[in-house]
Amino acid sequence: MISTILSKNQQFDIILISGEYYDDHPLSPVGIIARVLDAKGYSVGIIEKPKTKEDFTRLGTPKLFFGVTPGTVDSMLYNYTPLKRSRMQDPHSFITEIPVRAVIFYCNKLREYFPGCQLVIGGVEASLRRFAHYDYWDNKIRKSILLDSRANILVYGNGEKQIIEIAKRVKEKKELKGIPGTCVLSKELPPGFSLLPAFQEIKGEDENSKISFCKMQTLFTLHKNLAQEYDNNYVLQYQSPQYTAMDLDWIYSLPYSRKLHPKSLLRMAKFSIVTHRGCIGRCNFCSITLHQSDKIISRSEGNILEEIKRLAQHPEFKGYVDDLGGPAANMYGMDCAVSCRRACLSCPKLDRSHARLIQLLRTARKIPRIKKIFVRSGVRYDLALESKEYLRELSDHHLSGCLKIAPEHFSKRVLQLMNKNYGDFDEFLKQFNVLNQDKKQSLRYYLMIGHPGDDEKETKFLVNKVKELQNVEQFQLFTPTPMTVSTCMYWTGLNPFTLKRVKVLHSFREKKKLRDMLLRVIRKPNPE
Repeated sequence: MISTILSKNQQFDIILISGEYYDDHPLSPVGIIARVLDAKGYSVGIIEKPKTKEDFTRLGTPKLFFGVTPGTVDSMLYNYTPLKRSRMQDPHSFITEIPVRAVIFYCNKLREYFPGCQLVIGGVEASLRRFAHYDYWDNKIRKSILLDSRANILVYGNGEKQIIEIAKRVKEKKELKGIPGTCVLSKELPPGFSLLPAFQEIKGEDENSKISFCKMQTLFTLHKNLAQEYDNNYVLQYQSPQYTAMDLDWIYSLPYSRKLHPKSLLRMAKFSIVTHRGCIGRCNFCSITLHQSDKIISRSEGNILEEIKRLAQHPEFKGYVDDLGGPAANMYGMDCAVSCRRACLSCPKLDRSHARLIQLLRTARKIPRIKKIFVRSGVRYDLALESKEYLRELSDHHLSGCLKIAPEHFSKRVLQLMNKNYGDFDEFLKQFNVLNQDKKQSLRYYLMIGHPGDDEKETKFLVNKVKELQNVEQFQLFTPTPMTVSTCMYWTGLNPFTLKRVKVLHSFREKKKLRDMLLRVIRKPNPE
């Protein structure tokens, strides 16, 4: 299916290829990029879910370039379960035909149908495969996706600033090297770049290769120029651009219609609002740190309130804001004015009062036509413990019957390897229950099993804790994804920061055993 911002009969400046349906919505990656480019005066065509030559060629050749993204999820995660079973075999799957290794597939088709065209790749799949990486589905080290896709430039992170600069340079026929937040191939190694271990050093399965892989993991950062050597090339990463509150205010103030495709995955979030970007949690299994940022960038309160006022005027709005939040809803306002590399979560200067967020919630509730503002994003319970006032605010005004938290596990050993050994879960549970004993509101938990360090003994500990809880309705089996610390542990069997051995379960039989242990508890019939 084809969606366009302008007439199909025109030659577009830029054509975006998306593995997801196009939504003119601030939660849609291709929707945001299209709006940003449109606001800068570029004509944009969008091809969603192309399969045939007719799909790829229907809008013709763009004047400037094709932009390629699978969407919000890595296509391998989209297509396969943690046990590598095809999700297409599941009748309840949300899969809507995104090709396997979608970035490479789309780029190869574009190279075939449009020889010599400029290709820009972005989104999570490209961003986290920008250097050599362990691929769980191949069970080996793969090269940078720049090489396999034959793209001209890779955008990592959110990409709005990058795409504007790329469009400007292509239009002016200038070279693409040196754009912050991008990666390119280069025959030469420029000055000012920190070298990662070369592909040849890390691609093997021997001990030395895995130690080099660990070294590479510890050097990953958004905040430096990095380079990795291949046979006759270097992959160059230019450090990420600095996004500000003013940037986010502009991006989220663009005139999104919030019109969704009938099969959109955003149907339950049509009237959601993003308050901030980044996450200071630095969970080892999470990719946000090396994709979006490990620092918080919050929109201004006034800008968020203006968006809520605009929502209130939407013809389909019924008075309910679906969600107000970000990667962790209660990190709004925890920005840091100091450009240090210290972990914010352990910094004594971090403002844990939730004061900005509480004020935002209280003011937003007073806007005419607003009946309720839900907070459906998960919250960090360790941070919420720092502010009883915030927890009371949530419980009294902003829950839809439950609050999502992600303890992930209860074994101290596993939590340390996850970098989630923060906060007192039992104290949080106690405080929440006191505040909600008369409200019929509960907690909903997200758990993970099979993470490096987990085994039958640790899962038994988890199971015993789960028996005391309610609403443990879902959990995930750890899936190694590119660039995360946990994936490094899975592949190497080493903690990359200490090089100490870490127990890792690789066989499906062992993983299924852990899964079944937890399922027996969760699905146990209620004796009443």
